[in-house]
Amino acid sequence: MYPLDILIPVYNEGENIIKVLESIRCSVKTPFQILICYDRETDNTLDALRTYVNAPLMKISLVKNRSQGVLGAVMTGVEESTAPAVLVFAADDTYNAGILDQMFQKFQEGCEIVVASRFIPGGCMEGCPWLKATLVRSAAFTLYHLAGLPTRDATNGFRLFSRRVLEQIKIETPEGWAFSLELLVKAHRRGWKIGEVPALWFERTAGKSKFRVFKWVPIYLRWYFYAFATTYLGKRE
Repeated sequence: MYPLDILIPVYNEGENIIKVLESIRCSVKTPFQILICYDRETDNTLDALRTYVNAPLMKISLVKNRSQGVLGAVMTGVEESTAPAVLVFAADDTYNAGILDQMFQKFQEGCEIVVASRFIPGGCMEGCPWLKATLVRSAAFTLYHLAGLPTRDATNGFRLFSRRVLEQIKIETPEGWAFSLELLVKAHRRGWKIGEVPALWFERTAGKSKFRVFKWVPIYLRWYFYAFATTYLGKRE
């Protein structure tokens, strides 16, 4: 068993995946395995992986989504993972592999969730469409300063989860990336330790973003208000 499983949900990431894998291979010292979570056999990510000459240097497993969409891909990956720490990593992120060891160190120090934060010193978010940037920054600011969440970047899907979180917290989110916020606010309500490290974020230059602002906002709002209920209504698990 590896101490760290890195889940990478993909959808036609053939242009990006090799650069991402190389960044991980060259940067991460913690023993790890990678689970590539995909929807269809026609995904061009799989074609790129067949030509990846350094694949034998890492443990890489292909995991076919038993459901659909990013949530299904991640949950299928979680079911297939065995490590005590599971990290969800974006298939176009070629610049953050250097912080994965820091995130794992925070986990070893007792954090049940480790957030890759764009809004602390050393982090950044650049090139984000204005509407998405406004929503993300507003949510992050209010959840930290008003709801008391112990992270300045509550909505980022790039984070590490302990096995305890994944096994003991039931996910109710029906689709999309809001499951990451759900796990965060539920862990906070239970009083579990949460940490963060600075991370970079740049608008992708290859491939197409799968983030759906208008479709997913109502789902995020449910967990946004859940965080406030924890603080102001004293709700506990």
